[in-house]
Amino acid sequence: MAKSRVLVVGGTGYMGRRLVKASLAAGHPTYILRRPEIGLDMDKLQILLEFKRQGARLIDGSFSDHRSLVEAVKQVDVVICAMSGVHFRSHNLLLQIKLVDAIKEAGNIKRFLPSEFGMDPARMENALEPGRVSFVEKMRVRKAVQEANIPHTYVSANCFAGYFVGNFCQMRTLLPPKHKLHIYGDGNVKAVFMDEDDVATYTIKSIDDPRTLNKTLYLRPPENILSQRELVEKWEKLTGTTLEKISIPGEDFLALLKGAEFAEQVGLGHFYHIFYEGCLTNFEIGEDGEEASKLYPEVEYTRMHEYLNRYL
Repeated sequence: MAKSRVLVVGGTGYMGRRLVKASLAAGHPTYILRRPEIGLDMDKLQILLEFKRQGARLIDGSFSDHRSLVEAVKQVDVVICAMSGVHFRSHNLLLQIKLVDAIKEAGNIKRFLPSEFGMDPARMENALEPGRVSFVEKMRVRKAVQEANIPHTYVSANCFAGYFVGNFCQMRTLLPPKHKLHIYGDGNVKAVFMDEDDVATYTIKSIDDPRTLNKTLYLRPPENILSQRELVEKWEKLTGTTLEKISIPGEDFLALLKGAEFAEQVGLGHFYHIFYEGCLTNFEIGEDGEEASKLYPEVEYTRMHEYLNRYL
């Protein structure tokens, strides 16, 4: 069977460039939407040109030009969107509805994967404000996808290691604390941590898999289901050090929301759901979902003690 042609939207971004790399590695004819908004961003241009050198094809298209999106979509079989939904960087999730409109008109797409890659928004309807906005917007995109009868897969990738592992889940830093750190509650609530390259690998494997059609793909490899304390213990074992641990009760953590800037309030709310409520692991995957490491046991996913080695 011929490999599906894959269009990555947001192919120069944090996840997008990993998805392009994984798609090329898997042998898919890989296309990247080249948007005029790139302007004079030399870094993004160089990323695009390097992917072109590796065999990716660049397709011009703009979210302000519906016809260009339709023409871009007509050239491929699968569309993966990796537009940013992180408030402290950029936040463009609802632009995807224009992409959904183009996919609907084109009528040829076998699979659409919208930009999710975090917590499952369908399970976050009671999320705290203002962080709830992220899940509301993702659900609006899902609603548009389903109303347009577009074949789809949603990817719930949980905690990106780059944001959560090297800093032991501390806020306002991406590097390991040297002497002390904050522990959320008792620190024993389980979360799921994923190397971003593994997220891309699992995502690309799902695009032609009938088992993931119109379902949510949950990334929960068993050895990466860890508590915050377990993560810290891995670092202490690697370094032979012991860090001072300062516990923050749930009510004290929620008090931090008051007076914080909008983007920080969003992040605080999400941290509360993950590390106090256990929203990533406090449910069983039902008939509407599949677990990636069970579907694709051949993937040698990165364990977090391996990931931590890069910070030594």
